Amino acid sequence: MLMKRIAALLLLASTFAWSIPANAQPENRSIGENSAEAKRASKQYKKASKKAAKKQQKQMKKYQKAQRKAAKQQGRSAYR
Repeated sequence: MLMKRIAALLLLASTFAWSIPANAQPENRSIGENSAEAKRASKQYKKASKKAAKKQQKQMKKYQKAQRKAAKQQGRSAYR
């Protein structure tokens, strides 16, 4: 019973796909074919990588500060 329903659904979906005109279907192009899209993608990539680098730098500073603080605490407890 389930197999019949799946088969009917697939048949219905395939007939619907054939009924859509060819120009309404999305084009299958790579990003490099359109210079405007390539420029936009490049800009997005640069922005994302810059943001990630900034976030990593911030985390590194936070880590170094914690290390300094821990070393300072260690030094204080050694003299007591």
